[in-house]
Amino acid sequence: MDQRRVWLTVPTYNEAGNVERIVRAAHAELQRLVPGEHRVLIVDDASPDGTGRIADMLAQELDAVDVLHRPGKQGLGRAYLAGFERALDGGAELVLVMDADYSHDPAHIPALLAAARDADLVVGSRYVAGGAIEQWPWLRRMLSRAGSLYARRILGVGVRDLTGGFRCIRREVLEGVDLATLRSQGYVFNIELGFRALGAGFRVEEVPIVFRDRTVGESKISLPIAFEALWLVPSLRFPSLRRAWPVRAVPLADPDVNPDAVLDAEAALGAESDSAGGDPAKGVPARAQ
Repeated sequence: MDQRRVWLTVPTYNEAGNVERIVRAAHAELQRLVPGEHRVLIVDDASPDGTGRIADMLAQELDAVDVLHRPGKQGLGRAYLAGFERALDGGAELVLVMDADYSHDPAHIPALLAAARDADLVVGSRYVAGGAIEQWPWLRRMLSRAGSLYARRILGVGVRDLTGGFRCIRREVLEGVDLATLRSQGYVFNIELGFRALGAGFRVEEVPIVFRDRTVGESKISLPIAFEALWLVPSLRFPSLRRAWPVRAVPLADPDVNPDAVLDAEAALGAESDSAGGDPAKGVPARAQ
């Protein structure tokens, strides 16, 4: 594998209606900013809606695009870890992460890369001056802000958008926080990674972004993920609680997977969904304070 300095990882599950648009836009932005020095990695969890096949089509067309097929849905945290391992093996100095549903606009990539000249971990933030959320109902806005405030108060940090998933991370951070022992498997992964980075002395900076709600497909947020946040956040701050959340080192990525086998499984799942009448397409401080 050729060595690229800047990697973008895009985890996907049932994002057939979004993946091509976001990858093309992000690839174009990176090609303008760091021509010939970037790679876009799509990490797909055997999406039954055919996302993996679209990703392979993009990889065949665009030299800088690669696809990591995983054998099934194993959680966002594990998808992040698999992408990080592939990026580090590929020589990444900076690793960008963004959602596939276009809630993270590739137009913000220049600001994240610019901030990474001085910071070790850059968070695209909805909650600093200049940041915003569009197209969310007021209840979801309130819950999101309350969750961010809860995490900040419990952990005692100044990062305002700890759950934000639009990030630029230096290689040194990923190598320094013992990725294999990160506990969380949902969106709380971002809280844990940020807290570990701050605790290790890395500099965290937030840059404002405008977050827009998805227009295609369905959100992956669930009640178990919310409960995970309520428990995991205090356990990060208070070591005595960690006995109930044991640290267990796990492989960052799954063993090599035969892409054809994964895609055959996707096709079978998609056929089952069609026969059942389903619709698969639905289916840290402005410097750390």
